[in-house]
Amino acid sequence: MFKLTICLLAALLVAYVHADHIDKDATILSEKNDPADAEGNYANSFESSNGIQTQEAGNANGATGSYSYTSPEGELIEVTYVADENGFQPRGAHLPTPPPIPEAIIRALEYIAAHPPAQE
Repeated sequence: MFKLTICLLAALLVAYVHADHIDKDATILSEKNDPADAEGNYANSFESSNGIQTQEAGNANGATGSYSYTSPEGELIEVTYVADENGFQPRGAHLPTPPPIPEAIIRALEYIAAHPPAQE
């Protein structure tokens, strides 16, 4: 029982230390919510005193928007996105990007496109 108590206290201490960067006194600076109209168009936005901002507009076919906040390391994180029939598509400088396609693969794809298989 004593070990369980020590482990629980250690876990709570770690959680407290990691949550220390959260601005508990943040206030809402602006908030706008335009609910969906008859055609399904809507928009909303939000800004708080700790630098969190978000905005989105959309309809039944999809949505576009952005959000930004400051990371615990002090870096400004900005994301823009589109959400449609192709899914959620975020863009941001902090997001990983795929490596470039090797030249040999590009040549192979071009060859395949130029020489389609014979029809039987």
